[in-house]
Amino acid sequence: MAELTPQKEILLRSEKKVSFREYWSYTGHEMKRNYVCYLMLLPFMIFFFLFTVVPVVMSLPIGFTDFDMAHFPPKFVGLQNFYTLFLEDDVFIGSISTTLVIAIFTGPVSYLMSFLLAWLINELHPFLKTLFTLIFYAPSMAGNIFFVWQLIFSGDSYGYLNAIISELGFSTGAIQWLTNTQYVLTCVIIVQLWISMGAGFLAMRAGFQSIDKTMYEAGAIEGIKNRTQELIYITIPSMGPQLMFAAVMQIISAFTADIVGRSLAGFPSTDYKVHTIMTHAYDYGWVRYEMGYASAICFILFLVMLLCNRLIRRILGKYMN
Repeated sequence: MAELTPQKEILLRSEKKVSFREYWSYTGHEMKRNYVCYLMLLPFMIFFFLFTVVPVVMSLPIGFTDFDMAHFPPKFVGLQNFYTLFLEDDVFIGSISTTLVIAIFTGPVSYLMSFLLAWLINELHPFLKTLFTLIFYAPSMAGNIFFVWQLIFSGDSYGYLNAIISELGFSTGAIQWLTNTQYVLTCVIIVQLWISMGAGFLAMRAGFQSIDKTMYEAGAIEGIKNRTQELIYITIPSMGPQLMFAAVMQIISAFTADIVGRSLAGFPSTDYKVHTIMTHAYDYGWVRYEMGYASAICFILFLVMLLCNRLIRRILGKYMN
């Protein structure tokens, strides 16, 4: 093993071209030096590998089979599942547009909301920072609290939203918010936004707190005159990793939206109006136990999220160094 000199370490850290042997020499040296951190990460990494990496890897070969969990081994059917999905499954085609609508409204909007709220909270007193961080993060930890929104969007005259509209004189009859195809998707998007500020929001909060305050002083000397210029030239470039992490989490959250629609609008929803790709995978995987078909659905969703992730990396990559 080649000796890791300070010069070589500086060279590696500057991301210049180094030999494969020198790279692994440096990596091994860093792992030995920080072995306690790796030991603390080990339990999470084991569960992540078993319940995330392995299922994702297995979904591709299983997607080419007819596998209902009752007959083993799975029967190889080639591209039949993908052919059926795109050419014969009308519900899946409809779920694509529904997923895109939810992703477009909840992904970018939630991302911007997380950033702006984290920015505003960062200017408050330390106690208020903690309080408002908890307030905005709590919905993502709430679990199955959708009964509150079911009360708000209840279709009878005692539903909170119907009662308010009736009191204000805008309507005399009860609106069926969760069964009328005209309103149900909007209701689901609102609730999805409500629970979407989770890990990404916390990452941005941490990013604002980790910025070196002396950078703002240096910026003022260099000619930065207002908070907007500070945000553009100092804050955002200093939060590259946090912005990237939050973007990835928002992509995952937006494209895997499912539980909100099933909890509010039922399963299946009226005219499949809030039936997403993830809901379709749930239908075939957990209701019909057609694992081959469900794996094909999940693999397509994985490819879409991977492409979006690559796009985000291209956009935010300049802030990563």
